[in-house]
Amino acid sequence: MKAIAVKIFESFLLILAVIVFNFVLIYLAPGDVVDALSGGAFGDGREEINQLIREQMGLDQPFHVQLITYIGNVLTGDFGFSPIGNRPVIEMIAPRIFPTLLLALCALAFAVIIGVTIGSIAARRPTSFFSGGLTVFALIGFAMPVFWTGILLVLVFGVWLDWLPVSGMNNLRLSSSAGFVERALDTARHLVLPTISLGVIFLASYARLSRASMLEVLQSDYIRTARAKGLSEGPVMIKHALRNAVIPIITVLGMEFGVLLSGAILVETVFNWPGLGRLAFEAVLTRDTNVLLAILTMVSATVILANLVTDIAYRLVDPRIRIGDV
Repeated sequence: MKAIAVKIFESFLLILAVIVFNFVLIYLAPGDVVDALSGGAFGDGREEINQLIREQMGLDQPFHVQLITYIGNVLTGDFGFSPIGNRPVIEMIAPRIFPTLLLALCALAFAVIIGVTIGSIAARRPTSFFSGGLTVFALIGFAMPVFWTGILLVLVFGVWLDWLPVSGMNNLRLSSSAGFVERALDTARHLVLPTISLGVIFLASYARLSRASMLEVLQSDYIRTARAKGLSEGPVMIKHALRNAVIPIITVLGMEFGVLLSGAILVETVFNWPGLGRLAFEAVLTRDTNVLLAILTMVSATVILANLVTDIAYRLVDPRIRIGDV
């Protein structure tokens, strides 16, 4: 328990450091939200108007005052006000969290389940045509950017074949009286193409990694002992080999969760998915720094927590590994 407490405290300090880094990064960037507001519907571009807006938003304060104020607000759950959206930032972000998590988790499940299955099958016959084809598939998967894959899927399955929807999370023509099952099925149809687009590169990675890990495990003495005892191939592969081969996969899974979320930004833009990625893209265009900072902080905290869960998962998968050693 002490090791877990230390890990949690370290994660908290890391999140705090990320908050400071993100704030400094945005502070040093040229321009601010006032430049987007002035000269438009909220101002006429005059310097006195810009100064008044900065005073109201606290942007005229020294850097250290702004930083301390922002950290204190974030730690209490206050991410500020969005002058572009004309409402609190948390109200803009809250409806976007579920769509992004749904897309990321579906893509992750798609990549892990299919990737590990393909890799394990290929490991049983490492010199077969299937195993060699896996290598080619992995190389192709690594080489395809998620946005290019998304555009290709839109053209093939959305435009040419017209099998699946290519935009949004739900059909706008869906009746308001539709039940939960009907809405869930509609969301699932909209999820198919974004999930494949985001998950295919990770699928190739997990398939290749699980193949290499299974090959190493299958050559271990305890696997030969299990087979010598007369155990069938199924229990040997699942109960003994796969459980030990999955440890490197858990490692990569935790490390790549941040890449998964960053890829979601591009995928959400291609498929007009109403998630955090799409909102972040809009915040960059309008220089809505409060929204952008909140999204960066939330995504960074999620990645850090995912790595913390990964560390703890080591102990659950293999009791020989102590959490303090991870």
